[in-house]
Amino acid sequence: MDIKTNQSTFERFIRIFVGGLLLLLATYLPLHVFFVWLLLIVGVVLMLTGLSGYCPIIALIQKLAK
Repeated sequence: MDIKTNQSTFERFIRIFVGGLLLLLATYLPLHVFFVWLLLIVGVVLMLTGLSGYCPIIALIQKLAK
């Protein structure tokens, strides 16, 4: 099984860091429920794409640029 990555190590680190920060903010800040869910969803997506090293949006942009 060939796992493709389209992110650099630095970008993966930044995505994991920012995703974790968003999850912490959603947990500890007194925000409206809409913003809590928004931060949670964006944080989880950033964490998953950072951990996997593959981002479908980057892949789409690279494909369209060819």
